[in-house]
Amino acid sequence: MATACAESTREGGGGADSSEPFVFAAAGSISTLDPFLTSDGETYRYSRQVFETLLRHESGGSEIVGGLAEDWEQSEDGTVWTFHLRENVQFHDGDALDAEAVCANFDRWHNLTGGYQSSNNSYYWQSVFGGFAENEDEDIPESRYVSCEAQDELTPVITITEYSSIFPGGFSLAAFGIMSPSTLEAIADQEITGEEGNYTLPEYSQVAGTVAGTGPFTVEEWDQDQDEVTLQRFDDYWGEPAGFETMLLRAIPDETARRQALEAGDIHGYDLVAPADVEPLEAAGFQVPTRDVFNILYMAYQQEANEALADLEVRQALAHAVDRQRIVDTILPAGGEVATQFHPDTLDGWSPDVQTYEYDPELAEEMLADAGQEDLTLEFCYPSDVTRPYMPAPRDIFDVISADLEAVGVTVEPVTYEWADYIPRTNSGECPLYLLGWTGDYNDAYNFIGTWFSGYNSEFGFRDEDLFEAMAEASGNPDDTERVAAYQELNNQIMDILPGLPISSSPPSIAFAENVNPPAVSPLTQENFAEASWK
Repeated sequence: MATACAESTREGGGGADSSEPFVFAAAGSISTLDPFLTSDGETYRYSRQVFETLLRHESGGSEIVGGLAEDWEQSEDGTVWTFHLRENVQFHDGDALDAEAVCANFDRWHNLTGGYQSSNNSYYWQSVFGGFAENEDEDIPESRYVSCEAQDELTPVITITEYSSIFPGGFSLAAFGIMSPSTLEAIADQEITGEEGNYTLPEYSQVAGTVAGTGPFTVEEWDQDQDEVTLQRFDDYWGEPAGFETMLLRAIPDETARRQALEAGDIHGYDLVAPADVEPLEAAGFQVPTRDVFNILYMAYQQEANEALADLEVRQALAHAVDRQRIVDTILPAGGEVATQFHPDTLDGWSPDVQTYEYDPELAEEMLADAGQEDLTLEFCYPSDVTRPYMPAPRDIFDVISADLEAVGVTVEPVTYEWADYIPRTNSGECPLYLLGWTGDYNDAYNFIGTWFSGYNSEFGFRDEDLFEAMAEASGNPDDTERVAAYQELNNQIMDILPGLPISSSPPSIAFAENVNPPAVSPLTQENFAEASWK
């Protein structure tokens, strides 16, 4: 319905001046203009408007459809993927989209070296395509990518080493937005400096003029002092032109400040509405659609950061100490529910037979005593300046869990970081106990459990080769029925090992002013703002 309204407005409907900028407030800042170098949703909200991928998801849903490729096919063994590009697609800088441009992007990613090989800076490449042409660290996975070749002008052919359920979903990830050949040439010599957990991204990430995609908007300016990105409608876009001439993405970390800005008319929409604000905003005439549930909040144990957490009995005790139902009842929006495993029950592969950890503080105390950890002290990290789809109020959630842990004799040492530092530090394994979560990128269980548990990663700091091998075997099984059954068994194994405590799933809301035709809201939080327009 939103798209239809937008179309009729573009054809001459009345309403606001079409040149008026549409201002949307996000819960956090973008981290870079290059989507490859990040894994955060705020950067991807920006990049999806500017860069396009070979495949994408249907508007408002999770079905994979054509993106820059109109259609595609795979070989019988799932190792050769042939894409048929749309004709007459132009990059923002005038370059033409062709198979050579696509392959130049994939080859660039595969051949990166140095700081680019840190999982902080190439997270999705390593999750989807494995390692690089030459891995510089033994913990980097072997490369799943073999080659990209231009079969003809509009037919790139990508070869991978083996079948994987990651595909075709992996080709839709925002991290793999296609840049123009001229952009790739301009950034070819840029390096990442610094060290693990404290990298400085290359300078081109701060220069809007060096990044050109094919999307409905171009980058006009990135004002880092004001935490604002200005996007301009791309008039030569291959598809339907964007409904807004100008769009501003502004970071307003505080959820109350976002609501007040909408009420004052300073912005025209914002994400991650506080649960308590939904009904009052609707009563005042604002539009507050709710996304379907497609996320998980969890408390992670980093087993190398505190030796006590390497003891399964300690991890189980901490799980029994946390009253997750209280978090759902008092903090999360309506429709939230306690999670039993690392992906929501809306995905095939969810298991009804996992080991569960009911709230039982007395049992938690007994287990800590049995483990010799009745005087356990733990650093517990949480982000200070952001809300996420799975984590609407980080401090409130931390306070509940911290109080529960203190009640069973654990001394909690709170550690808080701004979001820009939080992700690198948790990715690098610096936090023994921390809050994080995941919003799905595509509709497969592997996107959740495979992301975390297909091999060693420093977020959790544990090694279980049997689990890693079973994950690879499940993902590589082309039989849908067998693969789903394998995912169910993997969920059972993961909850027996308990690398973290799944806390909840929740449906996040997004708000718009009354005079906006909003885009279709996405369970994957992948809204296409080109669909939106003034009423």
